[in-house]
Amino acid sequence: MSRSLKVAVQMDPLSGVDINGDSTFALMLEAQARGYELFVYQVQGLSLREGRVAGGARAERLTARARPARVRRVAGDHAELGEERVIDLSAMDVILMRQDPPFDMAYISATHMLEHVHGVGPGKALVVNDPASVRNAPEKLLVTHFPGLMPPTLVTWDVLAIREFRAEWRDIIVKPLFGNGGAGVFRIREDDENLNSLLEMHFARSREPLMIQRYEPAVRKGDKRVILADGVPIGAINRVPAQGEARSNMHVGGRAVKVELSPRDREICEAIGPMLREQGLIFVGIDVIGDWLTEINVTSPTGLQEIDRFDGINSAGLIWDCILRRLDGGA
Repeated sequence: MSRSLKVAVQMDPLSGVDINGDSTFALMLEAQARGYELFVYQVQGLSLREGRVAGGARAERLTARARPARVRRVAGDHAELGEERVIDLSAMDVILMRQDPPFDMAYISATHMLEHVHGVGPGKALVVNDPASVRNAPEKLLVTHFPGLMPPTLVTWDVLAIREFRAEWRDIIVKPLFGNGGAGVFRIREDDENLNSLLEMHFARSREPLMIQRYEPAVRKGDKRVILADGVPIGAINRVPAQGEARSNMHVGGRAVKVELSPRDREICEAIGPMLREQGLIFVGIDVIGDWLTEINVTSPTGLQEIDRFDGINSAGLIWDCILRRLDGGA
């Protein structure tokens, strides 16, 4: 008999998802197939209330303006939403935190609020991924805790240090530290005269440091996205950049192709898996170029539907199995 769960999904508008590519949609379809009750809300509908209300009773701590949802794989008619209501998030069994970055103060504030209900047991809801761990693991910084797995990398505000790094490695990639989907990523070759202008533009509009990495020519063969469920790899896709494009992200025209996990991929997963499990990072996507780990994506990773098409598996089902084990007290 299927277990009954109440699941709230914190996401961007459901109306705008790509039903054939969106991983949140895949997770919702699988949850619905298992008989789970679905609610959707946007982060702007969150409210945290503390203290006493009239009569001395405690207020519900964390609520959201949510709508019951049913989903189906029908283009143009993929969602049926009920009337908006205010729900007590502590009455949910699971909360999927699936809104896209940017990883800014709004995102960070939401993780603080969700911490008030995160957990397993009465009055708690399991937040996937653990909001404190998400907050403490910015995707391009988390990878720096595994220096033996990553290419030469610099994170800094120091323009002179950036110039020195470029002089050492000649061909570099410049990334905003908290971007996503390949936005704002530049390849700067040895003879490119635009580095200084790029740095001036970035630091004129942002107080954040930049990440600089050695350019890896292996990216022409693809940037591999490996999906891990509770620290264990379940599959991968290779994202091949479009002609004339240095970025392989599918948001900017990268093409997904079938790929097998290599011994190096498995070595990387074995190295980071225990940390992911310990920190409650159940659904994670890592990026591997050649032999090098470049990012550990914990906010809103994607790739499930592509893996399912290539490998004939139910990756969303594997993630839900991990969530159930957590609910049952498994680590």
